[in-house]
Amino acid sequence: MTSTSTTALDPHRVQRRSVFLLSSAQLLSGIGNGATLSIGSLLAVDLGGSDAWAGSVTTITTLAAAVAALPLAGLAERRGRRIGLVAGLVAAMAGALLVIVSAVTASFVLLLLGAALLGLGTASNLQARFAAVDLADPEHRGRSLSTVVWAVTIGAVAGPNLIQPGAVVGTALGLPAIAGPFVFSAAGLLLAAVLLFAGLRPDPLLLARKLRNGAADGAAAGASGAAPAKKRSLSEGMRAVRASPQASLALLAIVAAHGIMVAVMSMTPLHLQQMLGGSSAGHHGGTDALVVIGFTISLHIAGMFALSPLMGWLTDRVGRTRTIAVGFVLLVLAVGLAGFGQHSTSLVTTGLVVLGLGWSAATIAGSTLLAESVAQEQRVTVQGVSDTVMGAAGALGGASSGLVLAWVGYQGLNIAAGVLGLAVLLVAAAAAAKRPAAEAGRLTD
Repeated sequence: MTSTSTTALDPHRVQRRSVFLLSSAQLLSGIGNGATLSIGSLLAVDLGGSDAWAGSVTTITTLAAAVAALPLAGLAERRGRRIGLVAGLVAAMAGALLVIVSAVTASFVLLLLGAALLGLGTASNLQARFAAVDLADPEHRGRSLSTVVWAVTIGAVAGPNLIQPGAVVGTALGLPAIAGPFVFSAAGLLLAAVLLFAGLRPDPLLLARKLRNGAADGAAAGASGAAPAKKRSLSEGMRAVRASPQASLALLAIVAAHGIMVAVMSMTPLHLQQMLGGSSAGHHGGTDALVVIGFTISLHIAGMFALSPLMGWLTDRVGRTRTIAVGFVLLVLAVGLAGFGQHSTSLVTTGLVVLGLGWSAATIAGSTLLAESVAQEQRVTVQGVSDTVMGAAGALGGASSGLVLAWVGYQGLNIAAGVLGLAVLLVAAAAAAKRPAAEAGRLTD
């Protein structure tokens, strides 16, 4: 082996390069997620003809992400992270193009199909955070995971604010103005897929497996790109989670935080549109309302991702379970601000920012705890199970939030989310009190 190849296979060097590539891809693909979050519900109402369809795009996207999570994890286990991640991104690019076609043809069915394919991109982005810890040292797992999560900030925050530039581009291309932002989405997803396909070599998961299995069998597996592990099922992954109290807490935190966040976030654009459109200042409707909505959602996404490095640092230094508890304190505070301040755009926006911060803390700490609470040969499957259940919770939150909004209003929706958040907070706080602070970053394989 030459010195060049030896250097290339140094695990620490490969880890740093992998985190950089994963972060860069997250930045590019985040544009697609931002556009979907900000105008997906409005496009659904426009094409569906009723406010009842407002949550349909979010629901379909999150449900598709849930359904795709385990197959993509299985693909990663067999072929490596590179193939699994790229497959999801390519599907999402096709989804963005279908959304554009749906706007041109006024087809609600095509919109939902495009949203489903965009969900595969969501699943891919979620699994990228786990790819960041394949080769990470135990004391740096939270930092590595949070770095990849943070990288989506620029793209995701820019996405909602591309509504007006996207409208210009769409008009120039002869497209409906509302379809314009998805042109940027498709381009970002394509660039992310090309970057990972060309650059994520050696594959971090296959290299980690090679190092664990030893030079003999591992070298053959790494060279062929085939994983020696058997295909695992959803039920097997759930059994592995139930066998570990720490993994069970981690999964509960991830799922509950995501369900709360999606339920509140997905109905906020409609709430703001109704509030601004119904005010005495009628000029707030139309394009101006879209700008306010885009700005609010971009700040929410900034809350989700911008302080991820801080959440990763807390996870490594303060502890996994304590950071989960902090996350749910923030989530409960957030829905209180948004719900009881429902008539103030400032309070709603502040609540959405805090909602993002709470999601960030709970998700990063929960994902880190989950990755290290099961045997290494079960990790990829358990991670796929986590994203499946997480996506299902998001889909349920998105689907039910419209009904809850129609039944008890925006304030009632936030109160319901707060009750769930408080229940999980009590569980997390009890677990944190039992675990020593020395847990942070010191768990070994």
